[in-house]
Parts: sequence; C-alpha cells; structure tokens
Amino acid sequence: MAISEMTDKLGLQSLRNRTWYVQATCATQGTGLYEGLDWLSNELSKR
Repeated sequence: MAISEMTDKLGLQSLRNRTWYVQATCATQGTGLYEGLDWLSNELSKR
C-alpha cells in the first residue's frame, strides 16, 4: 500500500496539533524499521 493511500485511509490529515509520520517498512526484510524508530526516538526526545 502506498504511503499516500495509508495516510488517506487513516485520516491523518484531519489530525490537528499532532505530529505524525508514515514510514514504509517490511518486517520480513527489516527495511524501514530503524528509520521509523529513529524518527519516534527523535520526536520523543523533543518533549
């Protein structure tokens, strides 16, 4: 599923005052997992 399709289906554009990020991942190959966790870690460290 494309990121734009996922974003639309989840209605993320309607979220106000929330930071969100969609990271393409593949659990079986492990791609994208570290990038997503890095983003989450950086966002949490800002608080």
